[in-house]
Amino acid sequence: MGEGILAMSSAERERLVVIGQVASRVLRQGLAAERLGLCVRQVKRLVRAYRERGDAGLVSRRRGQTSNRRLGAGVTARVKGFLLDKYRDFGPTLAAEKLAELEGIAVSRETVRRLQIELGVWKPKRRRHKRVFQLRERRPRFGELIQIDASPHDWFEGRGRRCALIVFIDDATGRLTALQFAPCETTRAYLRALRSHVVAHGCPLAFYSDRHGIFRVNAKDPVGGDGKTEFGRVAERLRIELITALTPQAKGRVERANQTLQDRLVREMRLRGISTIEEAQAFAPTFMARWNARFALAPRDGEDAHRPWKHGLDALDETLARREERTLSKALTFSVGGAVHCVKTSGPGIALRGAKVTLLHFLEGDMHVRYKNRSLSFTRVRSLPTPSPAEDEKTLDVRLDALLAAQKAEAQSDAPSISWS
Repeated sequence: MGEGILAMSSAERERLVVIGQVASRVLRQGLAAERLGLCVRQVKRLVRAYRERGDAGLVSRRRGQTSNRRLGAGVTARVKGFLLDKYRDFGPTLAAEKLAELEGIAVSRETVRRLQIELGVWKPKRRRHKRVFQLRERRPRFGELIQIDASPHDWFEGRGRRCALIVFIDDATGRLTALQFAPCETTRAYLRALRSHVVAHGCPLAFYSDRHGIFRVNAKDPVGGDGKTEFGRVAERLRIELITALTPQAKGRVERANQTLQDRLVREMRLRGISTIEEAQAFAPTFMARWNARFALAPRDGEDAHRPWKHGLDALDETLARREERTLSKALTFSVGGAVHCVKTSGPGIALRGAKVTLLHFLEGDMHVRYKNRSLSFTRVRSLPTPSPAEDEKTLDVRLDALLAAQKAEAQSDAPSISWS
């Protein structure tokens, strides 16, 4: 009897003790069924098997036999082939999803994990003791708080230039609301993402961002200005509160989303051969729909906190436009963007001398000149020398990549041609 007990699992040992008590008439069948979480009929069957075969009657007869759910040798070989080639650097969960979606092989992620470990393409992660941060409860309504951030990364794995991905994710649901690819993290890239969010959902109650200079003026003692950045002014015009976080952990939802996107989105684009920002942007809506179906949660409160935009796309584009003030000279000229422009009038234009005009810079690159709620026609007169733009750590890679590309092109053009005549 001792050898039988040693061969049993802990659950089977507990069952042996209880069934033995029932067989010895020390314990009632009803109470035994309650302790074991079984029905009385199952307890009677176990008691009968115990009396007929002893300890072995409580051990599954399938122990040591091949599982009926085991993959066939041919299927296992196919899965291993895909894991070594097409999905070599995929995580177990994503690999299992793609095997089912693209190859028609339904296999659990744990089976994929086991095969990856067996093939040496996946190493089990060791648990590390991390600093514990108090989790903040999700906001109750969709649109109350949208976390925004950029993720500079080699999104095309060398098939194209490095770029940044602007990510908007809802705090209440974990739902992606906007993805915008751009050469680097800039105000214009965030405004493009903001435009797509407003068109799709309306104006949210608040944005939650880091303390990048796009969102707040970080100078301790600014000499002039209104203390707001261009993105902050647009948010104010749309009546969206802009909140900045003190630590990356405070906006952990978008930070974790960036990590998952760098895993899943990179591999999805690899499978489709996407290698340019334009192709990636065209694929973004399809990916967002899949992400939201896979990861988004239902909000605690079903009411949508967004305010619908009811003024049309032209009014939205004007709201998003960057504004500058200029004073016209006696010749009705003004300078901007390294060029001198002249306002065109049908008459002498004396009334416009010294007038203050507002320049609207639209996201698509157009510029409008406004004077007392009317647009003025203008023409470019001449160009001015401009200094090189200052770069920060998030735009430096793009500048250097452009310099390297120019250097490479120059080296190729200077290479001597070889004549075989």
